[in-house]
Amino acid sequence: MKLIAIANQKGGVGKTTTAVNLATCLSEKGKNVLLVDLDPQGNATSAIGVDEAAGKSLYEALIGQAEAKDKIIATRFNNLAMIPADLDLAGAEVEVARLDDHLTRLRDVLDSLGDDTAFDYIFLDCPPSLGILMTNGLVAAHQLLIPLQCEYFALEGLSKIVQLVEQIRNVNAKLSIGGIVMTMYDSRTNLSQQVVNEVRQHFPELVYQTIIPRSIRFGEAPSFGKPIIEYEPNGVGATAYRALAEEFVQRESGRIKFVSEPQKVG
Repeated sequence: MKLIAIANQKGGVGKTTTAVNLATCLSEKGKNVLLVDLDPQGNATSAIGVDEAAGKSLYEALIGQAEAKDKIIATRFNNLAMIPADLDLAGAEVEVARLDDHLTRLRDVLDSLGDDTAFDYIFLDCPPSLGILMTNGLVAAHQLLIPLQCEYFALEGLSKIVQLVEQIRNVNAKLSIGGIVMTMYDSRTNLSQQVVNEVRQHFPELVYQTIIPRSIRFGEAPSFGKPIIEYEPNGVGATAYRALAEEFVQRESGRIKFVSEPQKVG
């Protein structure tokens, strides 16, 4: 069972889109996946088509009033389960911060799942902020997957994430950057290709070969509670995320040994 945090402190970069669609594409390939929505906004929850309801999130588990295993629900997709989000999670930012073990609460909660579950991967869809929930996600994770938009400020944001990983390693020494996924690629502009080239220059092994294109379908699909492979199964978006899932599996099966310290950016 491998825990993978999908995070970027900047919003609007395709983080939840990547979490939802990579998880569903892997489940389509027969991998047993648990998707955990750590964002109180619950975008991953609604994008999967799960109705939001109080009491379903990890909030009670984080404050010691429930078990994580009791929060797992089935989805309509084979091999894909979920722990949804609700607005109560916003309270965790305050209440967990008061606890002595506030940095490791999520790790302890997920460790309690132990070998009782048959998940190959647990994906943590972290909120786009440097708060308690995102920090807990990184402390709990084995790897960090970074969605990075093909836009001007991408490298600046990436530098901040790298610095954060270095700090988190004081608490979670096993955390590594498992990969960078370039998102919102616009083939009509030179800027998108320039950003991809720049990031690959700094992180030649970390950047996935699969690039996620900009598509209006990614914005439409969540409003129907569907991942892209269900909303437009033969479209460019679904093709891209299926390719990403295949590359992800290949990387995991022959795990590349990355440098132990992240490179500096900029």
